[in-house]
Amino acid sequence: QVQLVESGGGLVQAGGSLRLSCSLSGRTFSTYAMSWFRQAPGKEREFVATISRSGGVAEYANSVKGRFTISRDNTKNTVSLQMNSLKPEDTAVYYCAASRTFMAKTTNQVEIWGQGTLVTVSS
Repeated sequence: QVQLVESGGGLVQAGGSLRLSCSLSGRTFSTYAMSWFRQAPGKEREFVATISRSGGVAEYANSVKGRFTISRDNTKNTVSLQMNSLKPEDTAVYYCAASRTFMAKTTNQVEIWGQGTLVTVSS
């Protein structure tokens, strides 16, 4: 069974940090570029960050550039999102996503979605 499972969400004060992790089972992790998206209440799902299969290339949404870092460990089949200097507007459900074809930055480029993990940033 193909599955992406996220962990690490929670409640944090503004200015704080959280680290999200995501693991892929049922497929060869290194053949997938990995991405993070997020969806705030009442808003569309939006791109946050993406990383290439090897981990050598990463791209970020302007809203998180300089604060978030995406990384991956192909020996552990995991991708992580380190989130620093969190703001209340970062509050959202964060989704891990996988694609063999794209460093996905739009939802229609994603092949596999995780179930999401909630991040709440209080002011």
